[in-house]
Amino acid sequence: MDGFAHATDTDRFALLHEAADDLLDELTERYQVERRESKEALGLDDALVRTVRLIPRVPTAAPLAIHFTDPGLILRLGRWWEESLPVCACDICGEDPKELAQKLHTHAAALIEGGLWERVRRGVSGSWFETRLIGAGVKSDREGPLSAAGARDARRGGFAAPVQWAPWQLRS
Repeated sequence: MDGFAHATDTDRFALLHEAADDLLDELTERYQVERRESKEALGLDDALVRTVRLIPRVPTAAPLAIHFTDPGLILRLGRWWEESLPVCACDICGEDPKELAQKLHTHAAALIEGGLWERVRRGVSGSWFETRLIGAGVKSDREGPLSAAGARDARRGGFAAPVQWAPWQLRS
């Protein structure tokens, strides 16, 4: 059952891994990025998973990272955007791997076009991150709490004011 209640066919998400590999190869060939591959733990008690990062050569453009999990992927854009594909692998939710692969491409395209915006917001009860992704086929907002150390680190990194990430540069 792979840890998911009522998940009988998690192999159907192998398509996502293939789509992610193809996307990473295409982006590495097309854009001025550094590609870094490693094995990383996503949490303190988690197993190591293959992680591929594409870091634009232009520091004002946002990085992209894909964690290859079982059964799917975790897509990270910029500093705080995180997307689990699938969100749930159970048979009841029935997420379609082809639709998830399209979502992967749509989100990556929005990032590459400069459609990611992020900032830190201070409040009475603490600090929060805000992030927005806008592009063809996607318009979504996220926010979440930050630890005091995380908020300080983000403000030192220039996120006290909104950061609109720049588009990626094509290879010449």
